[in-house]
Amino acid sequence: MFTRPLSGKVWLSAMLAVMLFSACENDINKIKAIAAADATKPIQRTTDLDVIFSDSAQVKFRLTSPLYIEYKVEKPYGILPNGVKIIFLDKDAKEAGNIVADSASMHDDNKFIEFHKNVVAKNSEGTVYKSDELIWDQKKKTYSSNKPVEMTKIGGDVMRGTSFVSDDKLQHPIFQNSTAIIHVNGDGLTQ
Repeated sequence: MFTRPLSGKVWLSAMLAVMLFSACENDINKIKAIAAADATKPIQRTTDLDVIFSDSAQVKFRLTSPLYIEYKVEKPYGILPNGVKIIFLDKDAKEAGNIVADSASMHDDNKFIEFHKNVVAKNSEGTVYKSDELIWDQKKKTYSSNKPVEMTKIGGDVMRGTSFVSDDKLQHPIFQNSTAIIHVNGDGLTQ
């Protein structure tokens, strides 16, 4: 069987087609890589954030932070990397508690906020909660933490747990694996 060698034109055309298809594949991969990198870039940066949230014409809380970075990805979220403070307000616009943390992230149209590192929350009764995590779910109206938490009441009673969950007023906590120091007045005790 006799095979003829490819002519120069056919050979050159075949080589150009291979190069063209491989170049397109590389360009498509580059475009995908650039798009993926852009998806992780912040869409908006806001400095000196000061926002008041209201519901049914009543102011509920005020959120302040030196920096807010918003990401518009498949599941949008925002971060407050340089600290955050929330002041809760009662119906008379007086402070009814607060939360301070080193950072926070906001999810699901600001209905879900995670506070991180050195979180200190104070309720309207003056009870203080400290942890490295506090999760505020506005839809479920709960606070929770999967990290160790310490609660200190005005009278000095202290409760610690490996985690906890509470109502949205931080007044009815349920601790897991808890220990406590409770001060008892001895006047009513009999021997």
